[in-house]
Amino acid sequence: MKLKVVWRKVSDYVRYDLKEIAFPSSLPDPPHIIKRRKLTWKERYLVLKEASRLYAASWVRDIGPDLRPNDYKDYEEIGDKSQGKNGASKEKEPSTLEDLAVAARGGMETLRPALQRVYMTKASAYRDALKSFIQGYQEGIQQVMERKEESDSQQPEDASKKSS
Repeated sequence: MKLKVVWRKVSDYVRYDLKEIAFPSSLPDPPHIIKRRKLTWKERYLVLKEASRLYAASWVRDIGPDLRPNDYKDYEEIGDKSQGKNGASKEKEPSTLEDLAVAARGGMETLRPALQRVYMTKASAYRDALKSFIQGYQEGIQQVMERKEESDSQQPEDASKKSS
């Protein structure tokens, strides 16, 4: 009789509790959330197609008007106006990513100095930010201390006026 009870409890534990421990069920959505309909296979294909096209285009430095024509309409109008004023087009410096790509093609000997430049640039930016934070923090502490000294100096004067 006891063996039957133990077997039932163990089997219930494995069937219900262990399953919930290993694969917990998520909480239900709040009542104010409206569920969206599921996408059809055609819609899923179109979403996947557009996402993969944009992902592939994101590997290019400048996505360009051919991939996102709506984003470049205003930019072209502004660019035409500024080009007319300046009259000359500027040469762009290669980006850090492009520098690293060129260095990676050259092997480890050229990649190491490029990576060191990147790390030193980031370290100097971090150091500058930290210095400006410390300076601002010290100025804030100085202001608080000045206010505290002013309030301390006013309290004894107020006390001497009351006693006279």
